[in-house]
Amino acid sequence: MAPQQPSSGITASRDPGLARPVADEAGWSEVDLRAVDTVRVLAADAVQKTGNGHPGTAMSLAPLAYLLFQQVMRHDPTDDQWLGRDRFVLSCGHTSLTLYIQLYLAGYGLEMKDLEALRTWGSATPGHPEYRHTRGVEITTGPLGQGMGSAVGMAMAGRRERGLLDPDAAPGTSPFDHHVYVLASDGDMMEGVASEAASLAGHQQLGNLVAFYDSNHISIEDDTDISFSEDVPARYAAYGWHVQTVDWMRTGDYVEDVDALLAAVEAAKRERSRPSLIMLRTIIGWPAPTKRNTGKAHGSALGDEEVAGTKRLLGFDPEVSFAVEDEVLAHTREVKERGRAARERWTPRYEDWRKANPERARLLDRLTEQKLPDGWTDALPVFAADPKGMATRKASGEVLTALAPVLPELWGGSADLAGSNNTTMEGEPSFIPENRQTEEFSGNPYGRTLHFGIREHAMGAVLNGIALQSLTRPYGGTFLTFSDYMRPAVRLAALMNLPVTYVWTHDSIGLGEDGPTHQPVEHLAALRAIPGLDVVRPADANETTVCWRMALEHTDRPTGLVLTRQNLPVLDREDGTLASAEGAARGAYVLAGGSEPEPDVILVATGSEVHIALGARAALTGEGLAVRVVSMPCREWFAEQPLSYQDEVLPPAVRARVSVEAAVGQGWREVVGDAGRIVSLEHYGASADYERLYKEFGITAEAVAAAARDSIRDATEPTRPGGRRGEAG
Repeated sequence: MAPQQPSSGITASRDPGLARPVADEAGWSEVDLRAVDTVRVLAADAVQKTGNGHPGTAMSLAPLAYLLFQQVMRHDPTDDQWLGRDRFVLSCGHTSLTLYIQLYLAGYGLEMKDLEALRTWGSATPGHPEYRHTRGVEITTGPLGQGMGSAVGMAMAGRRERGLLDPDAAPGTSPFDHHVYVLASDGDMMEGVASEAASLAGHQQLGNLVAFYDSNHISIEDDTDISFSEDVPARYAAYGWHVQTVDWMRTGDYVEDVDALLAAVEAAKRERSRPSLIMLRTIIGWPAPTKRNTGKAHGSALGDEEVAGTKRLLGFDPEVSFAVEDEVLAHTREVKERGRAARERWTPRYEDWRKANPERARLLDRLTEQKLPDGWTDALPVFAADPKGMATRKASGEVLTALAPVLPELWGGSADLAGSNNTTMEGEPSFIPENRQTEEFSGNPYGRTLHFGIREHAMGAVLNGIALQSLTRPYGGTFLTFSDYMRPAVRLAALMNLPVTYVWTHDSIGLGEDGPTHQPVEHLAALRAIPGLDVVRPADANETTVCWRMALEHTDRPTGLVLTRQNLPVLDREDGTLASAEGAARGAYVLAGGSEPEPDVILVATGSEVHIALGARAALTGEGLAVRVVSMPCREWFAEQPLSYQDEVLPPAVRARVSVEAAVGQGWREVVGDAGRIVSLEHYGASADYERLYKEFGITAEAVAAAARDSIRDATEPTRPGGRRGEAG
């Protein structure tokens, strides 16, 4: 890539009143120092041009970001997917310029016009870094703390992948060894998800994780003393982290001691048994003349006068914007050559590994291509018909155990609910340092069963980090009602199109005696509102098998499997009265009564309520009515089907329809139409056995049959847009 043309007007020298960075051991030349100062003015210019953004942190962290991208991290700007690269996570995504400017200087493809277009329509430099939008961005970050959580997942995945591919190599010698570097802010440290994940990281002894905490004591509300006064290093030390502090204010003057920072990084890299936290004490907005160390430098443009004053201090012409000298750009783009050299050193080790491990090499190739092995579906269980039934959570557990031998990439666990979620593959070791094993769960650092503890939010973020490594397929379980705790991470998984699978059990009032705090009511509707998330509620054990298969075949989206605590009959589909469970793969299918193209009424149900709909059908057919039952485990999959198939399942001419789901009816009006009826639960549950609850709350075959009769009557009346007033949904 050719350097930019010479920028004019850079004539002055740096103000002698500004202390020079200490970078002798780092080997920084005058060009390196100039490059770091160039980062500062580019950050100020970019936000000033757009009129909004976050310049201050990008300015004060210029030395750290430059050190990482130019000297510390192993990366190759010509291939941002190189398997041997280190990962970089900007958890404080608001300071996106911290990353963008380094990507520009290193030659990842960003150009000056992209920095000039910061935060504007169609630009490669959106307000927060977005995965798969900007080359070199490893993860979407915006909500604070999520990057920290996902970085823990990346580090865990790195260890699991090493265990799959090269478990016997000495530490630091495998081609799959790499570090995950994460940059976090005061805001990240305040967010609970980061605390949950940091606790888990310390417990897991993730020596491949290095976090930088930019302690500048400033947030949007200015001095963080107004809300945040804890000793963060002490907290992380208590979590089991290796903690160091680099204080650029320790002398009383502000001196950017790059050598001390580099020494801390090297010490962190040598630490193999603990994750590392380096607290870096900085002054936000350095060296802006009047707005440094203020909230105004955090989240808004500095203003023309302040930007000009900053440029004068750093020896840049205040009349020139986006100034980059040829010598600076040529120098920083030399990292491409260093990346190429690092790759050349790595490649022979990698090729030697492939020759010595042909079977594992084939596994790596398959995982890299995100392909499932030939014949893997042969391992999926088929469940015999059983009127006594099986909970779909149990069926899910049997699916996982059956897949363990054929899908080594599949791994996961639960937020301390393994026995309830059925997320443990039988006989598989736990992913745990050997000194953390328990009598109940044995394992090793390369194990398979994850134990997230009661940390649902961190679990969601960790699962994202694992999926972002792109080689393994993670799943994580908790009760459906606690999906609320992990919702921000679920939303990000959908935003990034990550193939994460959630095992959400205890899916309704059917969980019974635990009562309304544990009984999800509004959760299905809320989760279906997340674009890109497949919400899947199978009706019996065999539908559960099909739904797991579909979840694993999708590599471009997350899936939430919503499963029962209570037993559901395993439907007898052998005599042709009921359709094959294979129909679940299309999101909805005609389970019963498909012989007539236009039945008198259609009953649409999900999960445990499908059996209630079948009971209602039996009553209605006894009255001489033609009744169709549609099982609709996943509305998102059904919406992807051709319109012809959708019309085949739900003929438009049939206005008499009833939906039944033990949750709020929101969203079902679009399925049942104006004459349809919605059998739902529009209030919280209660503590009692599940059979009593369904009866008391009117989610019964009798209630569905009555709703069907009402709908048949309403379908003879003129169209009423929006349905009957007062009806649910």
